[in-house]
Amino acid sequence: MGCTLAVVSEMTRLTVEITGTVQGVGFRPFVFGLASSLGLAGEVTNAGARVVCVVEGGTDECDAFVRRVRTEAPELADVHRVTVVASSPRGVEGFRIVPSRQLEQQRSMAIPPDVATCRQCLDEAHDPGDRRYGFPFICCTTCGPRYSVVSDLPYDRANTTMAAFELCAECRAEYEDPTDRRFHAQATSCPRCGPQLTGPTIDEAVAALVDGAIVAVKGLGGYQLLCRADRPESVQRLRDRKHRESKPFALLVDSVAMAEDLVVLDAVEREALESAEAPIVLAQARPSNAVAEEVAPGTRRLGVMLPASNLHALLASGTAVPLVCTSGNRSNEPIVVDDDRAATAFDGIADLVLAHDRRIERRADDSVGQVVAGDFQLLRRARGYAPRSVPLLQAGPTVLGVGAELKSTTCLAVDDRASLSLHLGDLESPQTLRAFEETIADQIAFAEADVALMVHDLHPEYLSTKFAVGQDIAPTLGVQHHHAHLVSCLVENGHEGPAIGVIFDGFGWGEDGTAWGGEFLAGDAHGYERAAFLQPVALPGGAKAIREPWRMAVAHCMATFGEVPSLVRNILDEERIDAVASLCADPATLQTSSMGRLFDAVAALCGLAKHITYEGEAAIALEGLATDADRTADGYVWSGTDAGEVIGAIVADLDAGVDASLVAHRFHRGLAGMAVDTCIRIRESTGLATVALSGGVFQNRHLVELLVPLLGKEHFSVMRHLVVPPNDGGISLGQVAIGRAHLG
Repeated sequence: MGCTLAVVSEMTRLTVEITGTVQGVGFRPFVFGLASSLGLAGEVTNAGARVVCVVEGGTDECDAFVRRVRTEAPELADVHRVTVVASSPRGVEGFRIVPSRQLEQQRSMAIPPDVATCRQCLDEAHDPGDRRYGFPFICCTTCGPRYSVVSDLPYDRANTTMAAFELCAECRAEYEDPTDRRFHAQATSCPRCGPQLTGPTIDEAVAALVDGAIVAVKGLGGYQLLCRADRPESVQRLRDRKHRESKPFALLVDSVAMAEDLVVLDAVEREALESAEAPIVLAQARPSNAVAEEVAPGTRRLGVMLPASNLHALLASGTAVPLVCTSGNRSNEPIVVDDDRAATAFDGIADLVLAHDRRIERRADDSVGQVVAGDFQLLRRARGYAPRSVPLLQAGPTVLGVGAELKSTTCLAVDDRASLSLHLGDLESPQTLRAFEETIADQIAFAEADVALMVHDLHPEYLSTKFAVGQDIAPTLGVQHHHAHLVSCLVENGHEGPAIGVIFDGFGWGEDGTAWGGEFLAGDAHGYERAAFLQPVALPGGAKAIREPWRMAVAHCMATFGEVPSLVRNILDEERIDAVASLCADPATLQTSSMGRLFDAVAALCGLAKHITYEGEAAIALEGLATDADRTADGYVWSGTDAGEVIGAIVADLDAGVDASLVAHRFHRGLAGMAVDTCIRIRESTGLATVALSGGVFQNRHLVELLVPLLGKEHFSVMRHLVVPPNDGGISLGQVAIGRAHLG
């Protein structure tokens, strides 16, 4: 009679270090549960910007622990690296979480972003029998504020603005219970021990909103302004008071069902809307919806978002109507975060202010994205996504990129990660410039970084450039704007290069002293060649030509015909046409290859947005018009990269009575064809078959969805921006990679 011998696993002890976004995401409770389930002894702690685990037990169980740490990490975690060192067992018993310790080395900007209230917390907050019923600040280990409340690493309650709120006995018990989902949830609290509302009550704020008032609300990362979106007079009053003439407002809705009453959502858009990041999702507006036309004039899309906190959820469900929800600021200023400043900032704007006593450590605006060619693409990377880092192909010296002027971001490259800041806005006011400088100081301080190089744009008048050349932090390097765009796309896609860069935007200072913007580059972080570009035309009036697109229509007509045809004069109906035409003929007038300005010209010829109040307004209107046309129609034929033949065809079509929507579509389709033909010519001379699309023009969904399949048919590999904006919000990422290459 045989017998079975039990195989006993060898014993070992492993020290496991996990780096990345691993604090404030429930990582230590996850490790505690995993180790306990495997019967392992040891401990886990936060150390600097890392989580350090020591596990002791059977070799098989320890190996399983390491494997599952990599594959089963909490949803909000972003594991960059796991290192393991084996040693002899010491005979420890039990597993515990020990107090965090601060290390002098290996700090980083790996701070988790703020995320929306989870379903479990929302269910509790709506349960009359729950002790957190109606509590605006409910959260747990997997949801709630992080980036906006943390003041230092490691991410413990003592290093957040929640330190001001001492946990009550019940919350303390949950916080210390390894089996509870609020175990080490640093922002947890309840009505007895947590933040309290100041000003009106929720019910009073809801009643005011229902009556049509404008209410300033202190959100996660700053104040916001809310009003009913179905009342034209309320929306217009907000526009008048905020001095925001026509730029679309975002909409807060209390459910996906309400969102679908306003916009058409596909599966990807719905997934983004319901995600923990809770961004504003741009989607096609339904022809008949409940919101006032004043919410988004001149565009066929609406931006909708679900509540980012239970405070927002209570307001949205209480009013039961779509609400305008926009940044709490005056135009061209950063979002307000300070309670003292709110009182004066909203004087004359808000009818009442709903605040609370939890301090906002740093501002975080709402993220914005859209679905393009089946993928969700960020246009503004902020709350929910930032400051998650972007992986670099290899480690290198610490480099800081200060971005451009519009849609400002900064980026700090440490080791093999690049930490891209949240969207800061346009550097047009002293307040925004101050926020920009504070962000840079914040990034350097958190990483305790010794910056080897600071990289800036070539434009000498950008405030970011002036900051860089005037500081004493590190040596500086100027980088061409469109080169940074190209490299930003390469970095995001993990491609070392080289590649063909199709870089279309509004403005970037060229190395020849002209304004670039319709560029075909061939290169990588080490350098580039300007392989082709849109034939330059005059930029009459400089910045005025950006605010007045009709000027660019004149410029392109002058370049094409040598005059402004009578039909165009009638369309533009401007008294200053002859004066602007004279500027175009003046050899001293700045020249531009800008694709964004070409879009402006075509929009003006189509009778759209001859004067604009925000960047991209004319191009957005032209894209919307193009979607109304028969998409099978042929595009305009280009002669190389000279738009003259296209302008001639557009004027001829308009003169023949062709509908402007068909003109708009034929322009988009023809531009896509020109881009492909140019890439083919560049491939023939360089051998490059990978194309990177970057620049603000590639926020145009219609153009991208025409261009990408055409490039695919010609056997190009296409890289696009998704997690980093294609606009100037991604410039700083390209800058740091070019800076690293410069340092060797």
